[in-house]
Amino acid sequence: MKGKVIGDILVIKEDIENPESLLKTPGVKRIVKLGRINGLKREPEVELVLGEGTVTTHRENKCQFKLDVSKIMWSKGNTTERKRMSTIVQNGETVVDMFAGIGYFSIPIAVHSKPAKIYSIEINPVSYGYLCENVKINRVDKIVEPIFGDCRITAPRGVADRVLMGYIGNTNEYLDVAMDVLKKGGIIHYHESVPDKLKFIRPVERIQEAAINADREVIEIINKRIIKPYSPGVYHVVVDAKIE
Repeated sequence: MKGKVIGDILVIKEDIENPESLLKTPGVKRIVKLGRINGLKREPEVELVLGEGTVTTHRENKCQFKLDVSKIMWSKGNTTERKRMSTIVQNGETVVDMFAGIGYFSIPIAVHSKPAKIYSIEINPVSYGYLCENVKINRVDKIVEPIFGDCRITAPRGVADRVLMGYIGNTNEYLDVAMDVLKKGGIIHYHESVPDKLKFIRPVERIQEAAINADREVIEIINKRIIKPYSPGVYHVVVDAKIE
């Protein structure tokens, strides 16, 4: 099957001669075609091919995510990383999710772990609206506090045992903020799109440089892993770094 299923919507990237045949796919009631992804807010260009409306509820890892696929991205390739993050947060930790989206990481962590608090920051007003809805749908409003705005301005300083940097683009430009947000001995989960030859070199160097600039030190690189291919010769990777 070409495309990916989000809720009851099949998202395709190319024209298909007989799209009606795809409605036989279990659970699929609508079909949309995805075009380019634009800007810092990662806004997709989407054409409705079959059915009505583009709002759906996607279920993953015992969590529910309401979203509008014409306005918000959902990456199937990040599923394993979302599950991983939902299991490694320790009891009583405070987490700052600097690029929360609709709650991709924040909600699974709140559902499956026992953090004391998650501050979930989102700059896109549409994504923020769905973040607030999803917090209520999943009944984690006592744990997750949505914050609207640019994390450079709105992120609480000096509070986090963990900082999630789950956006790829100019993520490295926010490492200085992550250092300010993080407590001593805290962990940064840093995402980046990197050419193959540099995939586990450049992200680590950028974290180390940001730590030095903040008069801090990288104690340990706990984890380095490929999340998915991003484009030919480029990978989406994550590095977990413990900071003095």
